[in-house]
Amino acid sequence: MGHPEGDDCLAQAAIYLATAPKSNRVYMAGKAVRQEVEKTGYLPVPLHIRNAPTGLMKQQGYHAGYKYAHDYPDGYVPQAYLPRELQGHSFYDPTARGYEATVKNRLDAWRHIQKRDGRKEKE
Repeated sequence: MGHPEGDDCLAQAAIYLATAPKSNRVYMAGKAVRQEVEKTGYLPVPLHIRNAPTGLMKQQGYHAGYKYAHDYPDGYVPQAYLPRELQGHSFYDPTARGYEATVKNRLDAWRHIQKRDGRKEKE
């Protein structure tokens, strides 16, 4: 979409973002992640969540064992998403007010699924 029609879409997006709920906890989580990256450097993501568009990548184990969340009844499946060195770390701790209460409830439900399935992996 180009000018002038696209201008309206950009204005809509700007207003939406300007009026969307903001969170200091998100700011703090981002800061904690940046500090962790400065400390550890860039760490490789688990092989099972890497895309495997080539035969060589498949041979190297990319995507092996990946579990597609939408294939599970809860729409969520516990599996490692962070590098091995960061397993168990949690960077975001939402408040129990406003929209973050919804996010907190969702994270709590996922943690319950992890415990139910006997997993220790964190988001």
